Amino acid sequence: MEMERTQFQKDVVENIRKIMHIRDMKQAALAQDADISEKALSKILSGQQHLTTDYLSKIATGLRMREIDLITWPEVLVPRESDSGPAEVLLQLRLTREKKDQVMRLVFGEHDIEILNK
Repeated sequence: MEMERTQFQKDVVENIRKIMHIRDMKQAALAQDADISEKALSKILSGQQHLTTDYLSKIATGLRMREIDLITWPEVLVPRESDSGPAEVLLQLRLTREKKDQVMRLVFGEHDIEILNK
């Protein structure tokens, strides 16, 4: 007997189904990875049980995704920091001249002389 679910829940469950299909993932494997019972997952996917935020979080973990990405799939609403391009790192060190040269060679290899002379 299917419970009355919101369109939102129906859409998210459908996203879960599609992701499982694309990854050729069985319910048993997802249940194990999500640390929930196969019965609970089956009931969620069939509409016999509501998709709570707790289950959403566990399923996202099982799929190695973020909850927001399950909701907006296939779009990524908020890109991961690692997906947004190269990272910028600022590091300030106070070194002696000798140590500075050693660090520059470590970071830039033999090309550090070219960089320093520019």
